[in-house]
Amino acid sequence: MLVSIIVPTCNRNDLLVNCLDLLSPEKQSAGFEYELIVTDDSKDNQARSLIEQQYPWARWVEGPKSGPAANRNNGAKMARGKWLLFIDDDCLPDVHILKEYAAARAANPDVLVFEGCITVDRPQESFIEESPVNETGGFLWACNFLMDANLFLNELKGFDEDFPYAAMEDVDLDYRLKKKQIEVLFVKNAFVVHPWRMQKKVYEITMKRFRSLLYFLNKHPEMSKKLGTRYFLHMVYNAVRALGKDSRRYKFRGFGSRLVYIWLHFYFAIYFLFKQYTIPAEQQ
Repeated sequence: MLVSIIVPTCNRNDLLVNCLDLLSPEKQSAGFEYELIVTDDSKDNQARSLIEQQYPWARWVEGPKSGPAANRNNGAKMARGKWLLFIDDDCLPDVHILKEYAAARAANPDVLVFEGCITVDRPQESFIEESPVNETGGFLWACNFLMDANLFLNELKGFDEDFPYAAMEDVDLDYRLKKKQIEVLFVKNAFVVHPWRMQKKVYEITMKRFRSLLYFLNKHPEMSKKLGTRYFLHMVYNAVRALGKDSRRYKFRGFGSRLVYIWLHFYFAIYFLFKQYTIPAEQQ
């Protein structure tokens, strides 16, 4: 059975090489027969020469230049495999990841979606470090999951490319699977390491994520009770607790940015209390 590994990238050759080195046929233990597709969203096709010169076993394809969701879909459309494995370019796949997914697939032949584990390389050291950690399952983050190609392309129609910013499109995909009552099986040993990333533009990034959330709620209004005022007040409560608990351990690194984060989430709670979630036309 052929698996197509989709690695979306955009102007991150320095991170991409680390990911590809771990996915090479020399490093991966026995598992699936696979092809690897690098779909490149950079304006100048930055990764093309890198792939052609250093990774001849991989296939470079030009991305649509329309953001991560469209770029992942582009790689999937180019795939020849009956299964799609999505891994982001800033992740470090375990050398046994294909073997673990293959074992899970063999043991669960009726399952069409397998959720991989996402861990970090060290303890967090600052409030502005981020990583999409998923060590117990329940989050189908886009940087590590395996899905039947027909399900992804034909039934789900891939990631929704209409999200205004690069956020929530994987939450949306997971929610659509749940609505179809399609089982997602967590495979703890099929893991990638997602190193901590410094997020210094807290205000800008948080506002973009919120606008993507508004799009998600317009699309799935039944989720408004779950992702409304109480949800954001709970996030504020947890963030304030963490501020008191971790400030000394982090030596107050990122303290100001965390205050901005807390203030914004309190604003979001008030927003949902008094306003309808609508998106300005220019952001749709």
